[in-house]
Amino acid sequence: MNNFIFENATKVFFGKGCVKEYLACQTKHYGDTVMLAYGGGSVKRNGIYDEVLSILRKDGKNVIEFPGIVANPTYEKVLEGARMAREHQAGLILGVGGGSVTDCCKAVSIAARYDGDAWTDFWERPGIFNFEPLPVGVIVTVAGSGSECNGRAVITNEKLKVKTGRDYPKCNPKFALLDPVYTYTVPEFQTASGGFDILSHIMEVYFSEPDEDNVSDDMAEALMKNVIRSLRGVVAGPQDYTARSNLMWDAVMAENRIIKLGKRADFQCRRMEYQLGAYTGCSHGAGLAVLHPVYNRHIYKEGLAKFKRFAVNVWGIDPAGKSDEETALAGIKALEGLIKEIGLPANLRELGVGKDADMKAIADSCAIAPGSYKRMTREEIFEIFNECR
Repeated sequence: MNNFIFENATKVFFGKGCVKEYLACQTKHYGDTVMLAYGGGSVKRNGIYDEVLSILRKDGKNVIEFPGIVANPTYEKVLEGARMAREHQAGLILGVGGGSVTDCCKAVSIAARYDGDAWTDFWERPGIFNFEPLPVGVIVTVAGSGSECNGRAVITNEKLKVKTGRDYPKCNPKFALLDPVYTYTVPEFQTASGGFDILSHIMEVYFSEPDEDNVSDDMAEALMKNVIRSLRGVVAGPQDYTARSNLMWDAVMAENRIIKLGKRADFQCRRMEYQLGAYTGCSHGAGLAVLHPVYNRHIYKEGLAKFKRFAVNVWGIDPAGKSDEETALAGIKALEGLIKEIGLPANLRELGVGKDADMKAIADSCAIAPGSYKRMTREEIFEIFNECR
């Protein structure tokens, strides 16, 4: 394994009823004013908003609301939140939602305490902290990004048409409350999209060097099998608590930095989806589902042993009578089968990306990631996009 330093400061409260039991005692450390951040209103329809607001008010908190955080949160929204946090002197940002809400909250935590250009100094390039970000706490309602246990915030700059993320340990949420029951009402497509995002997070670490025997790869295989099993369980029964709870913890384990330790990680496919999302606003997990099988077929020969291992150990494919290439391709085909089974799109058309989308411009805007088995060029990225049409 490669050398590493590990840090994760988020305290997790997991399980049925954890919000009622622990929210008040966690928010008492951060003053009287809480900025309550959430998305498009689903938390109001399913009763989570009322429950959280009741707990905060019963505890005497002054609650300032920051609603309307959309998927692929924008830098403009981040600046809006930063202005609100400063104006009301919020002591804590409490995000209630999925990865987009959490990412936006973490970005706001930087911008609210920084006098310069936060985009230029913290997203365009790695930033240096000489201040403490505004504390963030999260209540997770969608399993997917794993953003609740890291400092990463993925933000879209609409003016520049750039979507990018940075992981700053100082931005780790102070606490995360994970009640699997809160995910029961998530629509099937969003559940599937979030679940595939989890699988993608794990695959991008697994399909990277080093390939020698290591703890991270063994853990990744176990997690991928659990994600696949749990996704099928949730699709079959939306209120299957075991499947929901496993999927929620899979998301944390995929992104709390543990399986990344000692690995290079290949973020190329994710960076391609980032720019696809920046130009088209497509669903993140669904975009990954379209790109991954095609991308994998472009790189599997350079990582043949690992792709064969993926087919055998994760999908249970019998390699007898097959060449290594045939076995590897069977694993990629099994991945495609899961995507279809859980109702995610198989191509850009099904994703809602029209024929008029400038795929060349999107490809040219993609950053080249260093961790791939096969170093991509923008010409090959353009080929991949065209193959996904």
